[in-house]
Amino acid sequence: MIFDRPLVPAVLVQRYKRFLFDAVLEDGRAITGSCPNTGSMRGLTSPGSPIWLSEHDSPTRKHRYMLEMVDVGGTVVGINTGLPNRLAEEAITGGQIGDLHLYSTLQREQKYGRNSRIDMLLTDPQRGRAYVEVKNVHFSRASGLAEFPDSPTARGAKHLEELGDMVEAGHRGIMIYLIQRDDCATFRVCDDLDPLYAQAFQRARQRGVEAFVVKCRVSPQQITPDGLIMMDEPAFADL
Repeated sequence: MIFDRPLVPAVLVQRYKRFLFDAVLEDGRAITGSCPNTGSMRGLTSPGSPIWLSEHDSPTRKHRYMLEMVDVGGTVVGINTGLPNRLAEEAITGGQIGDLHLYSTLQREQKYGRNSRIDMLLTDPQRGRAYVEVKNVHFSRASGLAEFPDSPTARGAKHLEELGDMVEAGHRGIMIYLIQRDDCATFRVCDDLDPLYAQAFQRARQRGVEAFVVKCRVSPQQITPDGLIMMDEPAFADL
């Protein structure tokens, strides 16, 4: 995925109220912008961090600039949670995620489960249905290791349960973790920050939900899916 317009470099002053951030542009102007990530963004909000912003001219937008990337110790990290579905679709159609590219139809945001919408529904006359949920990953606190989630997510646990329901109904349930940084070679579910999500993940895997982890190459010019990486997955315990 190549950005339609060049991203604007800036320096982060603060991120607050989850939806907003203050920054200083290269020309010295102080601006307030929107943050397309309502999560904790743990480890990505240090004042003084180099950041990159997308610029929008629409008169209906309250803020002209939107936060896209943060430099963390020399690693560029994508934070926009609106991009992972698009990137995961690129990985699927590019043949990077198992046999998912062999499905004949891919639909976005289809209703399913308990008043939910699945990120992608893959269908094929021979292969049936595959329900695909995508999660954005940007948290890393140990060298080479990406983790999800970085804060409790009851909604994420609900999605895992619904994927398990789809498997038990005779379909495929697939969880894709999309890492918007390129310094990680391993992934694991973060059981200390959200033990309930870790339990939901383990239960989903026992029910037959598949899990894939996609790493991306990230730069201020583009974000590109870069294949699968390993998952550090402990042995299943009785739940």
